[in-house]
Amino acid sequence: MLKELLLQFFITLVPAFAFQLWHNSSRHWRRIPVIIGLSSCIAMALCMMFTKDYYGCELNFRLMPLLIGSLYGGPYFLLLLSGVYTALRIESLDSMGETVVFLSFMLVYVVFMPSIIKAFQRSDRRRKISIVMKLIVGMCAFVILSFTVAVITTGMPVDLEFVLLALLTLAMTVFSSWISVYTIETFKENAQLHYDVKRVSQSYRQEVEKLEQFINQTKIAVVLVNQYGKITHLNEMGVQMLAGGQHIVGQYFYEFFDDGLENSNAKLLREALNGQSLVHEYPQVENGRTLLKTAFCIRNLQTDSITGAVLTAHDITELALLRSEVGRMERLSLIGQMAASITHEIRNPMAVIRGFVQLMRERSPDNQQAYYGIVMDELDRANTIISDFLSLAQNRALTMEAGSLHDIIREMIPLLNADANLRGQTIEVELCDFVPAIQLNEKEIKQLLLNLARNGMEAMSEKGRLSIHTAYIEEKEEIVLRIQDQGVGISDEQKQRIFDPFFSTKTQGTGLGLPLCVSIAERHNGRIDVESEQGVGTTFIVSFFKHSA
Repeated sequence: MLKELLLQFFITLVPAFAFQLWHNSSRHWRRIPVIIGLSSCIAMALCMMFTKDYYGCELNFRLMPLLIGSLYGGPYFLLLLSGVYTALRIESLDSMGETVVFLSFMLVYVVFMPSIIKAFQRSDRRRKISIVMKLIVGMCAFVILSFTVAVITTGMPVDLEFVLLALLTLAMTVFSSWISVYTIETFKENAQLHYDVKRVSQSYRQEVEKLEQFINQTKIAVVLVNQYGKITHLNEMGVQMLAGGQHIVGQYFYEFFDDGLENSNAKLLREALNGQSLVHEYPQVENGRTLLKTAFCIRNLQTDSITGAVLTAHDITELALLRSEVGRMERLSLIGQMAASITHEIRNPMAVIRGFVQLMRERSPDNQQAYYGIVMDELDRANTIISDFLSLAQNRALTMEAGSLHDIIREMIPLLNADANLRGQTIEVELCDFVPAIQLNEKEIKQLLLNLARNGMEAMSEKGRLSIHTAYIEEKEEIVLRIQDQGVGISDEQKQRIFDPFFSTKTQGTGLGLPLCVSIAERHNGRIDVESEQGVGTTFIVSFFKHSA
């Protein structure tokens, strides 16, 4: 009899072991109620199969799988297990009293268990064990009642051995229930913890990968070292700027950076590893780059111990050049404003001088007229230089009106033809079919066209041809004006400077015409490019954009 009880005891543990095996192989949480419910149904049937009568009384653990399967399987398995239990149990009922007790138990069980199942599945492990223990105690009370009815109705003898076996059965039922629930819930908690740890680890790994991609793609050089000074990470910019193209991960920074001298990289990392939260140096020029270096320590937030350090280097070469250029432009702007004021004041005495020279010329003999002519020409030339300089230096507001570039070119053609005829040259004009109206200042556009055309004429010998072409690029909403000459061309070195104020390739040039043209083009939302080949000619390309480029 004891062997059968031990066998049934282990059979009752089948649902708990089946749950663990299934979860380890599939890890489908949604199918767990099915596995526990089916395995409980099998365990209950096996317990009833291996039941052995003791003077007409059955001692087994069939109620424990019924309870565990119902609680974990849910309402559907409650009905399934109750039906199987009833079908297997009803054949062994020997008396009317035993049948009444059984049917009363099943009625109470089926009616009240659904609400208990809901409370059970929402509870934690401790609460679930408490619920199962209370239910098992109630079932044990039913078993005792059933035994009492059987003894009264059948006259079954009761001796010490029967009492001990009955008490052992009840105790093992309670213990088996406790083990099953404790095992299932502990495994579920461990599995959930494992899942949470895995999810957190995966999330942490993804964040680390994002951080590594950010560090590798950033334009700032980054070097990471651990608490022992070993380089653990070096991005591509760090390889270029700090490591001289070498991959030094795994080396100690003081061995690589020192090189027998107190290297700034090693100095910054040492100070950071010594606990300084932020260390930086003034920008330094290394290998043609202006670098701004910063180092800081990395701490364990829980223990506040230093776990490493980071060295960053930012290439601020362009920024330094830009600041230098801004400073230079501010100084030039100040000088330009002063020069514009001075030249404006010079024009007044020059006008007076020219007036008196003109008066003296009229009263002088004929043999001195040539000298006065030279003086007046030079005064006029100086006045022209002052006018061009003022036009370039002053940032005056323009009155813009909608107009057509073609209309201005057609209006200027007679003047340009007359100028070309005096030089023995020709002008070729080819205008595109359509250009849209743009906002322009007619006086400035005429000045730009005249300056570029006369520059081209002056660069050519007799019989040279000046070409004026226009085009409209609809996709870019860009109007292109090309003025091409057949002159001597411009060298590459001169091409870099032709738009600088006071630079001229002509002996009598002021060097202000082309800078003035650039200023006019920029005020009209445009730009000027130049193409030139020595001995062939030069082409100035003026682009006007209908909208901001």
